[in-house]
Amino acid sequence: MNSFKVFEIGRICADESGFSVKLAEEYIPALSGLEGFEYIQLLYWFDRCDNAISRAKLVESKPYTNGPEVVGTFATRSPERPNPIALSTAYVTYIDKENGVVGLAYTDALDGTPVLDIKPYTPSLDRVEKPAVPEWCAHWPDCVEESGEFDWAAEFNF
Repeated sequence: MNSFKVFEIGRICADESGFSVKLAEEYIPALSGLEGFEYIQLLYWFDRCDNAISRAKLVESKPYTNGPEVVGTFATRSPERPNPIALSTAYVTYIDKENGVVGLAYTDALDGTPVLDIKPYTPSLDRVEKPAVPEWCAHWPDCVEESGEFDWAAEFNF
């Protein structure tokens, strides 16, 4: 197997003032042209699950209330996976290019989480109009805008 080298471009800031990505100084120029994109996709590292046990976990026992008894890692968004990489779509509230900060309405990443990349969300490449999903999660919200008011705590067993 090949090994790869990735670089942390910044960190998630999650505190009483809200959510943001604070870029390392050398990556601030990469924000140029991001203005006008209402959503971004964040790739980040589940650093708190970067250990041999979490990387070896390939199945989850009943992670979802209405889901099957056993679900493979690739059918979950669990942080315990062979490569602890996360992907989230986030609403951009502001961009401070001078200080290298991208404000977010919300992200499920924890404070201090290493960010690997930021990509603009573009419907022509990222949106699927009518995606098929398993019956056990078909009642979940149809879009990220509706997700904020959904009772996610009732869906998970962890």
